[in-house]
Amino acid sequence: MDLKLVDGGKKVSVADSAFGAEFNEPLIHQVVTAYLAGGRAGTKAQKTRSEVAGGGSKPWRQKGTGRARAGSIRSPLWRGGGKTFAAKPRNHAQKVNRKMYRGALRSILSELVRQDRLVLVDGLKLEAPKTKQLVSRLGELGVTRGLIVVDQLDDNLFLASRNLADVHSCDVATLNPVALVGADKVVMSVDALRRIEGWLA
Repeated sequence: MDLKLVDGGKKVSVADSAFGAEFNEPLIHQVVTAYLAGGRAGTKAQKTRSEVAGGGSKPWRQKGTGRARAGSIRSPLWRGGGKTFAAKPRNHAQKVNRKMYRGALRSILSELVRQDRLVLVDGLKLEAPKTKQLVSRLGELGVTRGLIVVDQLDDNLFLASRNLADVHSCDVATLNPVALVGADKVVMSVDALRRIEGWLA
């Protein structure tokens, strides 16, 4: 299949296996969920009654006080006591193999092509790290919000894009399905396209 360059009108031939795959919503959902789960810290921790300090002696005698029986001031029923079902650090990571991950990326990229949300450019170099220059360049491409994907992310492009709330930039090495799914439009350079094609085809 052929993709048209926005700046110049030339056509770039790409592999159907990478940019012409069918839309697989269950696979995309599974991969996106696993990616988000992998970013969770999972560091929440609470103490059980055995881990809370103190409470070694019985607060009062078993009988004769008129009060309820109590064996420790660190009971979960007491203020300052341990938690009944204490949260512990855990790993939220989900298993997603390489074939599934690449299949989800193929499906997402192919859907972007079908919906005309993939904007292909010859290059996106900035002379200086100026946000105004980037906004002007994106305006020429008809993009106000979205994701910029380049082969190698240079300092000028990174510094110019980080001040824009609705525009994000990344290189091919850090490209992820969550960024692709959440972008209104994806501006991609030809070099990045070729590298992704070689990885997914």
